[in-house]
Amino acid sequence: MEENYQTLLRMKENQLIKAFEKNQMSCMIVKDENELKQYLRTVLKGQKKVAVGGSVTLSQLGIIDLIRESDVQFIDRYEMGLSQEQVKERLREGLLADIFITGTNALTMDGCLYNIDGTGNRVAAMIFGPKDVYVIAGINKICANEQEAIEHIRQYSAPANALRLHKHTPCTKLGQCQDCLSDERICSSYVKLAYQGQKKRIHVIIIEENIGY
Repeated sequence: MEENYQTLLRMKENQLIKAFEKNQMSCMIVKDENELKQYLRTVLKGQKKVAVGGSVTLSQLGIIDLIRESDVQFIDRYEMGLSQEQVKERLREGLLADIFITGTNALTMDGCLYNIDGTGNRVAAMIFGPKDVYVIAGINKICANEQEAIEHIRQYSAPANALRLHKHTPCTKLGQCQDCLSDERICSSYVKLAYQGQKKRIHVIIIEENIGY
């Protein structure tokens, strides 16, 4: 049974890699947190400017600490003592980083990334600005198609993030998107990243674990 599962997993992973490469994004699979960090250490060097998007995945994997320990200039949005205006300024600075590291809400078997954002800095940086974008996702983010990806985000990712951020929105009480008009709504920008004009600027890294939501 386990052997059959691993065979199927390899088939799906190969399909994903080919789909992202067709859309001019690189894609690689890593087994666990250690393998992921070994790879990122080869990238996080040379005093490059590095920024991150808000991401449960990055927090769970300890990526923020890894960046802080690396030979880079970290535009640290999480530094203690920053005012709200200082945080906003660092988010703006992140749009001109050499490297932008983020998670994603969902990805599909045809090689597309799907995200809903509140402030918009995360999806803005994924679309344009930073020289290289590294998107890290657990296998739980893989969806069969666009409809499944949107449903995953609306019924799971967005409500979970609203709860995490202590937002007073209908989804935090009902457990699913209500298309609300709340001042605290975090679903402002709906973005699908498909075929990329700039070849392999976006690097998708899938970890064979359930990470984030």
